[in-house]
Amino acid sequence: MIRSLKIQNYALIESLNIEIDKGLTIITGETGAGKSIILGALSLIMGQRADVSVIQNPEKKCVVEAIFDISKYDLKPQFNKFDIDYFDTTIIRREISAEGRSRAFVNDTPVNLSMLKDIVNCLIDIHSQHDTLELNNNIFQTETLDLFVGNTEVLDNYQKIFKQYKQALQELKGLQQAAQQQKSDYDYFQFQFSQLDDANLQVGEQEELENEQTQLSHTEEITQNLSKINFLLNNENTSIISMLQEAQKSAENIIDFLPKSAEIYKRIETALIDLQDLSTETEVIAQDIEFNPERLEYITSRLDTIYKLEHKFNVSTIDELLKIKDDFEQKLLAINSFDEQIVRKQQEIEQLKQKLDELSLKLTQKRKVGKTKFEEKIKKLVANLGISDAEFIVNIEQTDDFTNYGKDNVQYLFSANKNSKPQQIGKIASGGELSRLMLSIKYIISRSKTLPTIIFDEIDTGISGEIADKMGILLKSMAENMQIINITHLPQIAAKADAHFFVYKDTSENKTISHIKKLSKDERITEIAKMLSGSNITESAVQNAKELLNIK
Repeated sequence: MIRSLKIQNYALIESLNIEIDKGLTIITGETGAGKSIILGALSLIMGQRADVSVIQNPEKKCVVEAIFDISKYDLKPQFNKFDIDYFDTTIIRREISAEGRSRAFVNDTPVNLSMLKDIVNCLIDIHSQHDTLELNNNIFQTETLDLFVGNTEVLDNYQKIFKQYKQALQELKGLQQAAQQQKSDYDYFQFQFSQLDDANLQVGEQEELENEQTQLSHTEEITQNLSKINFLLNNENTSIISMLQEAQKSAENIIDFLPKSAEIYKRIETALIDLQDLSTETEVIAQDIEFNPERLEYITSRLDTIYKLEHKFNVSTIDELLKIKDDFEQKLLAINSFDEQIVRKQQEIEQLKQKLDELSLKLTQKRKVGKTKFEEKIKKLVANLGISDAEFIVNIEQTDDFTNYGKDNVQYLFSANKNSKPQQIGKIASGGELSRLMLSIKYIISRSKTLPTIIFDEIDTGISGEIADKMGILLKSMAENMQIINITHLPQIAAKADAHFFVYKDTSENKTISHIKKLSKDERITEIAKMLSGSNITESAVQNAKELLNIK
C-alpha cells in the first residue's frame, strides 16, 4: 500500500507531499483543481512515457516519489528477478528533466521503464474513467474470469508453453523458407562439388606432377649429363677417382717424413669414398631414367585438369580447391539436413501442442465450472447497486486455434432490464451501468488477486443518490482488505472515507497552483455540504452532511 506520495514540479502542482493510510481514502475537489493531475503523476511511477510539457518550471526537474509498505505481499521474487534490493518499505521514484531525460529508481537502484512497469503493476491498479471501456475487451473479460475461478497458475504454465509454441512455429517457418531457397541452389552446388570430387585431388599432387613432367620432358638431356658426370669420375684414363687415388698414394709415401700427411691421406680417402658413391648413384639414376610418352601424356592431361579448376575457382593451389570442395559439401549437407531439422521441429511443435491441449482443457473446465458462481455474484452486486433486473452471462466458445489464453473466446453479455436479451456490453449498457458493472467486477477480483492498492478515478460516473450510497458501501467493503483511493464528485461516496483529501487551486501569485490537504472532521462536514448544495451552503445541507458522516 502507498504510505506517502511526493510530487514536485508537475503540471499545476508545485510541491505536494501527502501521507496515505490503509482503508478508503477519498479525494474531492472542483473540476480542474488537479485531482486527475495526481493520477497523471502516479502514472509516471507506473512506467508511462514522460512528456516534458507537464514540467511546470523548466528550470527544475519533475520528481514523483511514492513510498510503499509491501511487507504483506510476498513480492521478493519480483525484485530478485531484476536483481533489485528488496525492502518491506520500498521507495519508487521517477525524475524528468526539462530536456526530456527520464530516470527511474526502485530503492535507489536505477531501472528501465519495462522493469518499473513490471514491479509497480504488482503494487497499484489505477482505474481511470476510460478504463470502463475494458469491459468490452475479450482479454479483460478472460483475465477477470480466470482470476475468479483460480486459473492463475495453470494460465501462467500455459502461456509459457504457448510462447515456446509460437517461437517453434516461427522457427519452422524460417526452416521451410530457408530450405526452399537453398533447394533452388542445390543443383548448382551439386554440380560444382561433383566436378571437384570427380577430379580426386590429392594434397601435394600438383607439385609432384609438375616435377615429374619437367623430368620426362628433359629425359635425353638428363641422361647425357649423368653419363658425362660418371665418365669424368670414373673413366680409365683421366678419371677424377684415379687421380685422387694417385694423390692418396703420394701422401702415404711421405707419412714417415711428414706426420701431417696422414691427415691429408685421410681427407683424400673421405673424398674418394664420396666420389665413388656419387659415381655409383649417377649410374643408377641414369639407368632408371627412361622416356615414357604415355606417362608424360597422362601427367600433362592431369595438370591441365588441375589448372582449369584453379582458373575456374580463381585459386592457385590444390589446397584451396579442396577447401572450396569442402564448402560445397557442407552446403549440400545443410540442404539435406533441412528435411531432418523440419521433421524434428514439427515433432517439437506436436509435443508442445499436446501440452497446450492439456492445459487449455484445464483452463476451459475451470472456467465452465466457475462461471455460474461468477455470474451470480455479479448479478447480486449490480442488483445491490440498483440494477435489480440485471442479467449477466459469461459466454464461452471454443476457438479453432490456440490463443494466449487457451482455446476459449470469453465474452460477457449483459442486460439491465427485464425481458431484455443479454448482448455484448458495449452495445447495450449506459455509462452508469458500465460504472456499476465495472466496480462489481473489481470488487470480486480484489478478493482473488493480492494487490496492495486500487485507485479509482470517478468510477461513480453516471450515478447518484441511493445508488451512490450503495457504491460507497461497496468501496468501503473493498477497503477492508486493501487500500482504496477514490476520486469522486459524489457526497454519498465521500462520506464513507476513512481519510478525506481536498484538492484546490491557488491563483494568488499570478499563477495557478494545485494544493491538497487532509480535511479535519469539521472541514469534511463543510466539504460534503458544499458537494450537496453548491457554494451557498444551507443549514439543511450541513445537517445532511452530518447524517451522511454519521455525526450527531
